[in-house]
Amino acid sequence: MPALTDAQRTLLATARRAVLATLAPDGRAELVPICYLVRELPGDPGGLVVYSALDEKPKRVADPYQLSRVRNLVARPAVTLLVDHWAEDWARLAWLRLEGLGQIVDPPPAGSPEPNEHGAAIAGLRERYPQYRTQRLEGRPLLRIAVTRVVAWSAAT
Repeated sequence: MPALTDAQRTLLATARRAVLATLAPDGRAELVPICYLVRELPGDPGGLVVYSALDEKPKRVADPYQLSRVRNLVARPAVTLLVDHWAEDWARLAWLRLEGLGQIVDPPPAGSPEPNEHGAAIAGLRERYPQYRTQRLEGRPLLRIAVTRVVAWSAAT
């Protein structure tokens, strides 16, 4: 995957949400808006990982492992994220479609050595979204998406 352009990095950094698409067992696309954190992998030009917390906001089920997005991702790891910039001035419209393979990152067992991927992702999500600073994310799983393809469009290009 080619490295992101500066404009694409800016869009990912400034957008406050993405829309996650997973496939339901019957083949329907299921879409849900998510908060997210993007990390470029050191030493891997173009390597990109996206994290999303299965947070404490009210949901239809209490167990995060029973969320349809989680069940869908476990059964069919291919997912897509859409990040966009909307403006009434259509010359400023832009979007990124991040396609990748999702997985669940479980919380580490108590007493696990730091740093770990789960803890680092939570710290980054809390920095990006102050609302997470009061949520108990340490004991909840995260979504991790290894991006395999980026499709971009911008009215400016």
